Amino acid sequence: MPSTFHRRRQGGAALIVGLIMLVLITLAVTAGFTLSNTNLKSVGNMQNRNEAVAAANRAIEEVAASLLLPGVDGSPSLAAPQRTVSTVDINNDGTTDYTVEIAAPTCVRATKTTDTGGSTTGIGGIGGNSSTAGSGLASLPDQYNSVWDISTTVIDDKTGTSTAVRQGVRALLSKEQFETLCSS
Repeated sequence: MPSTFHRRRQGGAALIVGLIMLVLITLAVTAGFTLSNTNLKSVGNMQNRNEAVAAANRAIEEVAASLLLPGVDGSPSLAAPQRTVSTVDINNDGTTDYTVEIAAPTCVRATKTTDTGGSTTGIGGIGGNSSTAGSGLASLPDQYNSVWDISTTVIDDKTGTSTAVRQGVRALLSKEQFETLCSS
């Protein structure tokens, strides 16, 4: 009889230890599932943010490219940059994914370019120096290196969340452009 009693006690203890192990394994699986869901949400949010920044960069490139486009007659544009709104289809599926609001670009600073060795470079990379006999390039018009601040707000059309992106853009200005756009 003593051996039967001893076996029953061990059988009950094994059941309790087994249940405790089952609860611990369930808790570990639940924690792993929760952690993987959190990581998945984090990665999704980071992807959305990266897409928003890419949309902002695309809009900033458009603004920078059009900032100083020449007029119809080929003369430099003297029109002050305006606030614009751009829509971006980031995945090319035919629907707008992001709306980019671009504040009017502002000229932060402009400095006159200097001649550092007898040669000068004009708009479009035309070069010359004082020894270019008869070329007419001995003195080029004044030019200014300007830095522009372009601020954007990107709105995700699906979720309504927004991301702000600021970028500095450098542009070479003629004297007329400098006086019109940056001198104030």
